[in-house]
Amino acid sequence: MQRAFEILGYANPYHFSSMYGNVKDCDMWKEAFDAKYHGRGSFGKEQWDQLLGHCSAVTDFPCANFGPELMDAYPDARVVLVERNVDKWVESFGTLIKEAYHPTSTILGILDPTWMGRISSVGIAMIAAMTGQTTEKQIMLHARTSYEKHYQWVREEVRARSVPLLEYRLGDGWLPLCEFLGKEIPRDANGVEIPFPHMNEKDNIQAVFSVMARKSLGNVVRNVFAAACVLFLVAWISSKLAF
Repeated sequence: MQRAFEILGYANPYHFSSMYGNVKDCDMWKEAFDAKYHGRGSFGKEQWDQLLGHCSAVTDFPCANFGPELMDAYPDARVVLVERNVDKWVESFGTLIKEAYHPTSTILGILDPTWMGRISSVGIAMIAAMTGQTTEKQIMLHARTSYEKHYQWVREEVRARSVPLLEYRLGDGWLPLCEFLGKEIPRDANGVEIPFPHMNEKDNIQAVFSVMARKSLGNVVRNVFAAACVLFLVAWISSKLAF
């Protein structure tokens, strides 16, 4: 949906991947999770503006963990609830969990705390918030129930605020989405309708984690090289001072 919003002209639609290029966002997301789920500190309109003020749309988690808070902060917003085939969602979610809890991700999070570690911590927090679980096995056992509860929760929160809601099913194309948002169906320079964006969730998740792992490994190598250079310099200076 992020790409669909971009095609419709929404600037900077926020997505989990938005943190990759601006990892400092992770610190604010952690503050938001701490405030909502652990009662530590507060996170209100000022903080949401700081985190998401440059965005004209938000998609995906962790934004979806904070539906009520975002509706309260931005009461003129509209909500698009994207429904998927539950079995397919569970399959792609399983791929996400497998990659997120893979030893490689864990090790890189430890060795690369300023990038991979920060992103991973937000990912783990949002999964725990959605499922109420913290282990890979228990998360998957509760995946289907968590999906159903999340959608019911969104409907109830939207209804309580009388916020406009579109229950959109993947595969419905542009028409219902454009009618709901008051947008024209997007067309290219020749007047041909632009295909609704689609990607294979499972393949995309695996590709994303692969790219993240390579970037994180590069960070680790640079950090190790820098540390080695510092140690060499310290040793060299010490040897000179000894004489």
